[in-house]
Amino acid sequence: MKKLNNILYNVSLKAVSGSTDVPFNNLCFDSREVGKNDCFVAVKGTQVDGHSYITKTIEQGANVIVCEVLPGMLEEHVTYIEVKNSAEALSIMAANYFDNPSKKLKLIGVTGTNGKTTIATLLFHLFTQLGYKSGLLSTIENRIGDTVLKATHTTGDALQLNENLAKMLKEGCTHCFMEVSSHALDQKRTAGFEYAGALFTNISHDHLDYHKTFDAYIAAKKILFDGLPKSAFALVNTDDKRGRIMLQNTKATKSSYSLKSASEFKGKIVSNSLNGLEMTIDNRSIWFKLFGDFNAYNLLSVYGAAVLMGEQPEEVLTVLSNINPVAGRLEIVPNRVNITALVDYAHTPDALKNVLETIAGLRTGNETVITVVGCGGDRDKDKRPLMGAIASEMSDKVIFTSDNPRSEDPNAIIDEMKKGVGASNKRKVVALTNREEAIKTACLLASPKDIILVAGKGHENYQEIMGKRLPFDDRKILSEMLHLMEN
Repeated sequence: MKKLNNILYNVSLKAVSGSTDVPFNNLCFDSREVGKNDCFVAVKGTQVDGHSYITKTIEQGANVIVCEVLPGMLEEHVTYIEVKNSAEALSIMAANYFDNPSKKLKLIGVTGTNGKTTIATLLFHLFTQLGYKSGLLSTIENRIGDTVLKATHTTGDALQLNENLAKMLKEGCTHCFMEVSSHALDQKRTAGFEYAGALFTNISHDHLDYHKTFDAYIAAKKILFDGLPKSAFALVNTDDKRGRIMLQNTKATKSSYSLKSASEFKGKIVSNSLNGLEMTIDNRSIWFKLFGDFNAYNLLSVYGAAVLMGEQPEEVLTVLSNINPVAGRLEIVPNRVNITALVDYAHTPDALKNVLETIAGLRTGNETVITVVGCGGDRDKDKRPLMGAIASEMSDKVIFTSDNPRSEDPNAIIDEMKKGVGASNKRKVVALTNREEAIKTACLLASPKDIILVAGKGHENYQEIMGKRLPFDDRKILSEMLHLMEN
């Protein structure tokens, strides 16, 4: 059992009713998991307010309640802790509960609209191959050394995160590379963490259904850098004008990377093809298996972070040059019909534009570019016409289809995408609500040497429809259809 007063360290308290010198079993914020002598933290979520379940958790045996608003009637046998922000309190308490694991390994946070997964995953593989036992917390997967754990969110809840970090320490990990989403930062899920470094990739239109304004979105990302200690490094992309904003007010050592502007870690693309990317980085020539301008940025950030952590530049570049692309990120689906088939996670206007610009730069003749794309339901609606405009403007043929429609009508989502299509591009666009049929149709429309891009879901192996997660994998369907075309 833990003592309450030990896990309240650094929590900003408003009022206390009862003794803090009390033992408890588990720390919970889900009322369904509360048992005898547990501590329940009532968090105001986006869908549910934990304060509504205080009475229920006491009936289930909770002996400690942490909340922002004290109940009208207080039970004598229960300790009540009133705090300003219970989500923040939960995160700090969770860190204390698991004995502050983030302070005992090198935790590197990666934030930005695009590139987080690729950078975190590349860092994980790089440091693993450099001889360090490492951990990974990402959209695709959570890893503790060789053990893969299922990832449910870009950034998990405070208890999951701290528990995973504690497991990493127990298994001998010295480093952890972590995607840090704007939602997690805004919801204080990472409060109480101590980062050894943070990376900023870029910011473009995304998640405005949650943040409401672009300024609020930027401010959420900046939380990561504002909280860095003096001992940490802050590495930002200065080709994005918001990079410098991230560095304002940070106590960390400031560094930058770029392809165009002045920076500490400067790169230049020499050649770019489906076979890979040749670059010069800090006057060293190197070839990588990844391709595309955006991957040049990703590789630069990984290189910069590794050097800032004390690794030797030559060794870093040598190892990076042998690392394979990340699953679902401009992933090539092999086939024998001589069609370039690509699957990518691009689900924002900027990401889709970057991928299609990369494809445009790789075209050698009269290839037809066929794009299959949709937009997620119950998410930022403003980006739908933008996605439609970009896909139709930068492709020769486009199939609008379902992504993860969730609770929305997929046809209504497609109609909103169509609003962005200019009059001269409407002839390029067809709509097929069934994503499997859309992918198969793209294959049938393609001739040898043509390029198919299936965008939006990348590594995901499911489709969310009306509250259900149904098995679905773009790569599998694309591969099977191309295989059938071989005969």
